[in-house]
Amino acid sequence: MLQRLKLERLKLQSLKLQSLKSATKKRWFWRGITVLVLVLIILLGTVTARLYVWPATGSMPAKVDAIVVLGGPGDRVDYAMQLARENRAPYLVFSKGLGWLPPGICTEHVGSATVICFQPNPDTTQGESEAFAKLAKQHSWRSVALVTTQEQAWRAKLWFGRCYPSGQYYSVGPKLPLSMIIPGGVIYEWGATVKAEVFDRSC
Repeated sequence: MLQRLKLERLKLQSLKLQSLKSATKKRWFWRGITVLVLVLIILLGTVTARLYVWPATGSMPAKVDAIVVLGGPGDRVDYAMQLARENRAPYLVFSKGLGWLPPGICTEHVGSATVICFQPNPDTTQGESEAFAKLAKQHSWRSVALVTTQEQAWRAKLWFGRCYPSGQYYSVGPKLPLSMIIPGGVIYEWGATVKAEVFDRSC
């Protein structure tokens, strides 16, 4: 009888020990998952900040071959026109994808810069880079200032470098407040970047 009780106690202790080990493994598993998720969130946040919020744009030289204004938010037109008045380039190029341009600007000069306007097809950064490439080949441009805003700067360089690899590109332009970039602008740019890098790698 005593022997049977001892055996039952040992079985119960063994079951408790196994249950404890199983619970401990589960806790470590979920801790590992939590740590992994936190690392991924930090990594995603770091890459997002680097590409779309505070991108490395480099310094625009004193003179470039062309100033190209891309469609998008921010006061890009005035920013580019000020650069042209400072005689920073012989050509000032506007995308009609901007939605609004000063009346008659496409047939004028700004400072000493000749103004050229083009209609992108499609009306996207990719369409703008394709249309620009034709102009760049025609005029043999090598150094180009891309007037954009910070969330678009990296992707603009990607498309323009892909369509016209002979150019050296510098991203300049007005800075948008973070409230205009996060979260809508960042989400859009991530989607557009994945499309450009994975699904549509041609110019």
